[in-house]
Amino acid sequence: MNLKNIRNFSIIAHIDHGKSTLADRMLEVTNTIPERKMRDQMLDTMELEQERGITIKMQPVRMEHNYNGEDYILNLIDTPGHIDFSYEVSRALRAVEGSILLVDATQGVQAQTFTTLEMAQKAGLKIIPVLSKVDSPLARIDEITEEVMNLLNIDPDDILYVSGKTGEGVESLLNHVIENVKPPVELIPDTKSVRAMVFDFEYSNHKGVIIYVRLIDGNVKKGDQLVFGTSKRKFFALDVGVFKPDAQSTDELRAGEIGYIVTGIKEARVAQVGDTVTLFKNQLETLDGYSEPTAVVWASVYPESTDDFELLKIALGRLQLSDSSLSFEEEVSGSMGRGFRIGCLGMLHLEIVSERLRREFNLDLIVTSPSVTYEVMKKNGKMLTVYSAAMFPEHGDVAMVEEPWVEIKIISPAEYLGGIMNLLYEHEAEAGDTETFGDGRTQLIIMMPLRELMRNFFDELKSVSSGYASISYEINQMRTAEVTRMDILIAEEPVAAFTRIVSTRRAEIEADDMVEKLYKTLSRQMFVVKIQAKVLGKIVASRKLSAMKKDVTAKLYGGDITRKMKLREKQKKGKKRMKEMGKVNISHDVFLKMMKK
Repeated sequence: MNLKNIRNFSIIAHIDHGKSTLADRMLEVTNTIPERKMRDQMLDTMELEQERGITIKMQPVRMEHNYNGEDYILNLIDTPGHIDFSYEVSRALRAVEGSILLVDATQGVQAQTFTTLEMAQKAGLKIIPVLSKVDSPLARIDEITEEVMNLLNIDPDDILYVSGKTGEGVESLLNHVIENVKPPVELIPDTKSVRAMVFDFEYSNHKGVIIYVRLIDGNVKKGDQLVFGTSKRKFFALDVGVFKPDAQSTDELRAGEIGYIVTGIKEARVAQVGDTVTLFKNQLETLDGYSEPTAVVWASVYPESTDDFELLKIALGRLQLSDSSLSFEEEVSGSMGRGFRIGCLGMLHLEIVSERLRREFNLDLIVTSPSVTYEVMKKNGKMLTVYSAAMFPEHGDVAMVEEPWVEIKIISPAEYLGGIMNLLYEHEAEAGDTETFGDGRTQLIIMMPLRELMRNFFDELKSVSSGYASISYEINQMRTAEVTRMDILIAEEPVAAFTRIVSTRRAEIEADDMVEKLYKTLSRQMFVVKIQAKVLGKIVASRKLSAMKKDVTAKLYGGDITRKMKLREKQKKGKKRMKEMGKVNISHDVFLKMMKK
């Protein structure tokens, strides 16, 4: 098919604004999937996606549509809406020429709408504004139309109206995409080579790495010898094809198309998103790739059974092949044994990674509390990058600490602003600009330490706003941090596994909570055990766990009272020696309970 009859586009929106439902109706209108095989969220293939009702992985699909007597190929990439998966969105946008900006007619413009729109505009895409859920009795079409007009500085005639539930307006939307999105263009026309950009990949036990590509120049056929531009690894195209939405082999992939290439490569880290694939015997210049994602949340992951360490290592490697924003490295803990430090793009991302490891690889895991990355200058001038509390220097050796801050956009009905402002104070936020929408909603732009965003901020925001507030954020800059290290001592011995990095202003609260939790979790010993929290060189919280009691005179019958007194004195001296010399053996279960929420 000629390039002029191909359209590549994506759907972007705030979470729960109906992207996947609209994609379902597009598949029906174009007869891409027979009605008997149709189900809800057809492009959400992961079990977790279907359970939670959210898109986690972008999913390409090829549709064919006849318009004005001509056949067209429509390549759609359905993208996630949650902010933690914005890297998926940014990669999808580089593979298309246009984007449908979907806005829920019952909710209006939300915080993540701004973020996804900005990404699409930076990519130079044609934006098609669409209001979804127009059939809902709660739809506020006139108000939301005005919001979108102001957002994009457009006329009302430029906005389309659809219902993913009934299919209303979907065929008109596809026709509009054909009319308004530019067809793809070869950068090097009539080339004897091939050039394709890798925007995603997956791993198959039988086929190895399968790369998802957008063909920029030339055509690629099964059997062609290709090479990765970055890793320089050669491979033969064992198969090529398109997504309908299941993989379907084709004779070739042509310039402008989106499809897959089976590489047969079984090693990790050979394929990279943003890399260029070209013909080995006639190599073309590589394309500009993607910026590398930077992990913002770190957590340690250990197998509950030490025998599963190698399985966890393989599982993380396989998972990284389908989630290029995941990073990990091996670490060893004195209490937990061998495990991995994993880096994710947010709390939901960390939760999804943990759940996929459990489900897809049948692993029982211990996941520690998440932390952020700190830049620490020691008093000798040496700089350290710290993403684990155990690596944080002692109080007397720290000259300065810097931590990442985030710029946050919150959109909420005005009546909840009082509670939100109190919440922002509790999380050390700095309020910035505000903007009022016509429907009584206000947008707040604030700055906040990333560690405070992770401290249950999302749930607390939903609670104080009765679920009406929406939020988006992006990493902004490093700032001086008012944090310190908190050590936990048990029987006056520090336990490294319980070390935390805490806000100086919340240090005593965190210390009390930690000591109290340990007091309720630890088993009693034969001697009194002190449980203490130490911050800035001082003990700020302490509890005593009383000793187990035993009546050593229980078996004595008759005789003088002095016999009992001697035995009790002997027991007292023995307990004193145990207190001076004894150590508390902390069971594996205690570490499990302390690490789990």
